Amino acid sequence: MLDELLDLEHRGWASLCDSTGADYYGRIMTTDGVMVLAHGQVLDRQEVIVSLDAAPPWRTYDISDERLVVLGDDDAVLVYTGRGYRDGDEPEFTALMSSVYTRRDGAWRLALYQQTPVPGRP
Repeated sequence: MLDELLDLEHRGWASLCDSTGADYYGRIMTTDGVMVLAHGQVLDRQEVIVSLDAAPPWRTYDISDERLVVLGDDDAVLVYTGRGYRDGDEPEFTALMSSVYTRRDGAWRLALYQQTPVPGRP
């Protein structure tokens, strides 16, 4: 399960790097899914799609300190430290990230995603 969900997270980050995030998250999020972002906004699925259409791409990213909390056969939480890097002088973005996945119709779907900035980091 850990490998499957990490693969989905890597696909998500890759989509944010190649500006296809709106399509990716539009497909993978549940219809009632939400994202709780580091700057204090809570976005529903449609708001995520719209915001990612206008978002600048990430240059690269890394995922570390992965942990899996299994809630049942079809539900789990992936927790990790994520770092994103953009071009130019913009500092790296570092946050603790939690992704709640549920399996629906045989496929993993993202129900909730939350970012918590690491203190002392941008």
